[in-house]
Formats: sequence, C-alpha cells, structure tokens
Amino acid sequence: MSTAQTQRQHVQTILRSLDAPSGDEDAVIQRSWRRCIDRFGLDPAAPSPPRYVPDRTLREHQDQADALIQVARAGVEQLHRQVQPLDYVVLLTDARGIAVQFLGDRQAQREHQRTGLFLGADWSEEHAGTCAVGTCIQERVPLTCHHSDHFSAHHIRLTCTAAPVFDPDGQLLAVLDISAYRSPESKASQTFALQVVKHYARMIEDAYFLQRYGGRHILCLDRSREFVQINRRYLLALEEDGTLVAANTAGRKLLRHHDLPLPGPGEARPFRDWNVQDLLDAEIGEVLDGRHYGDDRVRAFRTHRHHELHFATLIEPQRRRAPAGRAPRRDASLAPLEALADDDPAMRDTLTRAARLRNEPINILVIGETGTGKERMARALHDSSRRRDKPFVAINCAAMPESLIESELFGYEPGSFTGARSKGMKGLIAQADGGTLFLDEIGDMPLQLQTRLLRVLAEQEVLPIGASRPLKVDLRVVAATHRDLRGLIDLGRFREDLFYRLNGASLRLPPLRERADQGYLIRRLFEELQAERGDRRVRLRGDAMSALLAYPWPGNIRELHNALRYALATCEDDEVVVGDLPEECISGHLAHPAAHSPEGIDGGRAGPAGREDPLEEALRRHRWNISAVARELGLSRPTIYRRMKRLGIVPPNQQSAL
Repeated sequence: MSTAQTQRQHVQTILRSLDAPSGDEDAVIQRSWRRCIDRFGLDPAAPSPPRYVPDRTLREHQDQADALIQVARAGVEQLHRQVQPLDYVVLLTDARGIAVQFLGDRQAQREHQRTGLFLGADWSEEHAGTCAVGTCIQERVPLTCHHSDHFSAHHIRLTCTAAPVFDPDGQLLAVLDISAYRSPESKASQTFALQVVKHYARMIEDAYFLQRYGGRHILCLDRSREFVQINRRYLLALEEDGTLVAANTAGRKLLRHHDLPLPGPGEARPFRDWNVQDLLDAEIGEVLDGRHYGDDRVRAFRTHRHHELHFATLIEPQRRRAPAGRAPRRDASLAPLEALADDDPAMRDTLTRAARLRNEPINILVIGETGTGKERMARALHDSSRRRDKPFVAINCAAMPESLIESELFGYEPGSFTGARSKGMKGLIAQADGGTLFLDEIGDMPLQLQTRLLRVLAEQEVLPIGASRPLKVDLRVVAATHRDLRGLIDLGRFREDLFYRLNGASLRLPPLRERADQGYLIRRLFEELQAERGDRRVRLRGDAMSALLAYPWPGNIRELHNALRYALATCEDDEVVVGDLPEECISGHLAHPAAHSPEGIDGGRAGPAGREDPLEEALRRHRWNISAVARELGLSRPTIYRRMKRLGIVPPNQQSAL
C-alpha cells in the first residue's frame, strides 16, 4: 500500500471511530482524536511540519525547568544508553510539551529535526495532535502512541512512548518520552518500552523529590523489608514534629488509601496538618530517631487504618548526618583538603590519608594523570599543615630549561659564572626553608640533578653553585608525576634511591572522568573563577551543566578550568548556556536548531548553485550582527566566527578586500 493510501485509510479510521467510540484500551487515543477535532480544530490529512519554538523561548522553558533538567540528566542518559541500540531517541519535555532535553544519534540529526524529535520541538496536542507527549499531558497517564494512533497522517511511521513526571505537590512537572521511526507493526511490541519509560520517569520524579526535601526527614516505606532500602516506593517528607510536608506519587496514593485527604489547589498547608502518626501506629520518636531502627536500618510499622504492615527506613536531614548522640567534630585546618572533593569514594580515601600525613615529617609523592589537580593537592597539604605560615615553593621540572634548572634550584654565589647576578641568587630550595617544596613532573628531572636533589633530601642542606659551605634547610618535599617512575627506573632514567626518598607515602588522584563528584567540582571552579573576575554574577544553566557532565575530560580538571574560563569570557547575559562552551565540549550535545531552519546551522553548502546555508540566512536577516545571531542560535560568538570561516561565509563589508 502506498504512503498516500495509508494516510487516506488512517483519516477514514479516525472519522469512523468518532461516530462509534470503543470502550477498550484505545479509549485514551480516541478521546485525544476527539479533542484534536473539537477543541483544537486540527485536520488529520493536513501537512503537519514540526513546530520549533524560537531559541529565546526555548531558553525560557529550560530556565523554568532548570532544577529538573539537572536532576533528570543521569536518568535521561541511562535511559538513552538502554534504548539507543534499538534506534530510539529520548525527549524530556516540560509540562507544556516543549522538548527541553534531547538525546539521539548525531548521525541521524537531520532526520530527527525533520520529524520533530529534537530539542525545542512543540509536542503539545494543540500543535502536534495525538502523540505520546501531548496526550500524556492531557490524560496524565503513561501511554504508547503507536503508528496509526497518531492523529496526523504524517506521523503514522512513528512509535512514541511517554510517562508523566509529577512534582511533590502532584502537579505535572514534565514528560519523559522515547520515540523511534522504525518498529514492528504490532503495538504489543512496545509493552516493554512502556515499562522502561515508567521506571525511569519514577526514578527522575523521586530524585527530584529527594533533592527538593533534602533538608527534611524523609521516610521511605515499602511492603517488603528486603527491598525498602532499594525500592523506596513511598516517600514522605516530614517536619521535626512529624508533620507531613510532601509525598511522591506513590506516597500520595498511600495517603488516599488510608483516608488522609490531600490538599486542594492553592491551600497553604500541604496536608492539612496531617501528622505521620495519623498514618502509622507509632510515636514520633520511634519514626524520626534512627536509634529505634534495627541493625539493617529498617523498622516495621502498621498503619492505623487497614492495619497494613509497612517497612520503613529513614533519610535524615542533610544537616544532621552525624551519628546519633555524637556531635560532628571538625578541624578547621582541614578545610583546604576538604574543599578538594565532595563524595567521590576514591578522593575521600585519598584525602583521609592526606589528613593523617599532613604534619608527618615524610615526603609525599602525588600520582595522577596530567591535569588532575596535583598542585592543588600539594598546596592543600601545605595549607592544612603546621607549615602553612611558611613558604610554599612550586617548581615544574618539565617546564624549566635544563641550562637553568641547577642555578634556579640551588642558587649561586656572586661571580660564580658568566652572566650571574652580582649579588648572587638564593635558590628555590633555600626559599622553601621551613615550608613545602613542590616538585611537579619529577619524572622529567635530568639524572645529574637527581643526584644533587637526593643529597639535599638526605642531608637537609643545599650547596649553592660556587659556595664552599652548604646551607641548612628545613623543608618538606611533595613531588608529583603522571609518569610510571618504576618503569623509568628500569630504563635507567630515574634513580631508584631518589624514588624511595620521595615516596615516603603516595597519594593517587583519580581522573576527572571517573569521579562521582564532577558536579561539585564544576560548581566550585565556576564560583572560584567568578570571584577571580570580580564582575557580574553569572549562573551556570542546566543545559550547560549537562553538557559538562557528559564530556569525558581528557585534560581533566585543567581542561575543565579552561572551559569554564572560556564560557565566562564569551557569555553575554547573566548565564552560561551550552552554546557558550568550547566546541569540543558540546560535540556530542546536539544544539537547538534555529526556529526558521529544521536543518540546523551545520548543514553543508552545495556550492554557488546550492541552497543558501541556514547560518548565512540568519546573518543576512540580522544584517551581519554576530551577537544577535549568536543569541538566536544559542551559540557563542567565537563559534559563529569559526563556522563562518569553515563555510567560507564572508561579510559584505569584507568582500571588497578579497
């Protein structure tokens, strides 16, 4: 059957169903068809090209959904990894049906854009007709819109499955959707897809709940003791006195089941002053004091009504993470070390060892890839030690010219050699007296200097060039390397005795791509750079954070630092968006296409006889105002200039010079 015949048959099916609606599982789809005709005045046979909101409007939608986007990022990426082999794309839309987050195969970018499965597309029923996202928004239930379920005859190749995400007040927050162009004819083939999307929608919803109410007690309930720690089906946020503040979707159903009515629209008190004691047959202290829970951190409770058995675990407020009965002890001098990481397990182990070693009279070797923050670690060790009021002297053994390294390290007496200063010079080792000497890239130090350094470490004295008497020095050495020093020893390029002298203890720094606290590092460096600049306060928006978290960072923290500095330098408003990041950081993060061009701005030019490139069209429309084009396309000005150069686009005022 031809495409035209299939579309005509589809239109006839819709019209017949409206005359004789069924009462089966297709009732949701048929109600949507009725809305499309009666409420929205849509025609199933009319052409329905995808509708993209302008870039500025997309930013507004993303701003409003910013907190959700940041929380949902991990769930969206996990879901995409699961469904990508089956050629699905993943959309996260806001409550109005605008796609604020998108993941799909970059190779199929143009097909995504032509079909509307792309960032910034409007999938509300009002514009797209019956579809998984729009109908999910209207019906507030998970559903699959498969092939001819779609209202528009031009969408019948698609299969789309969506599930709602609700906020803690029960209001629709977002819709999670997976869609594909090719799939089996049977709608039953999407049953598993529906379960997967429902699962991830619930994960995102609950993650948002836990973040929003992290400062409150959160009671997690389940009918199974074995799974309550993992499943956390029912989530209830509680005040210190047990007052119910909020509940997730499952929690609200539980409360209704036990005859605890939820608030009406606009009511100030979330649960009409209901207390957890109104649900569970227990005292407040038994529920909110972790000491009443068992060794597995679980306790059984029965409900007042229906006497159902539920198992509970408690998430205490973030400000009260210390064990019960013990006040947290914090040594203020450890702050420099504590600031290096958040909750990454490998870094916390490293920092625990560093804290124990900070005042010990042994040298430390810091090991890690280039850019992992080895100098920051050395500086934090110094600043948290009893030597913090003395000098911290850093030397990059790889960057210092070999002809100067000896005089720079050891200093020299007046007239020691041609070109020497008349008063001589105090070497860097002597300058570190009483403090810390940091030797970065120690594996690149020449062999002959390794011998002299070994003597300094062994004798704690330094002999300047031309001097007859050594100077006593009190120093602690922290060395760092990204090289395999044992391998260099085997090759005869590093002294084994120096290795053991430097390696009194070793601290290993994980690469940024393996760290669990990337978000913390990004925010901390971003704040540091803003404080350094000392100008306007700039916000890091959710789409930029998502791109930064998705990037593998081969250059580690140093590359992140440079990327954030670049973004702050190129952003024009009071926020950094994904288009302000360096191009390599967004190579896998598809940008929003210009509203006027479903092809996006990366489409190639077909030569003089080919179509006009969308970027050039945008430049002409804005009279070659680069800033205006950059704002419209959500990109930085340097990116626009780079793409103009790559596409051979020359402004009119420069063409006469060619």
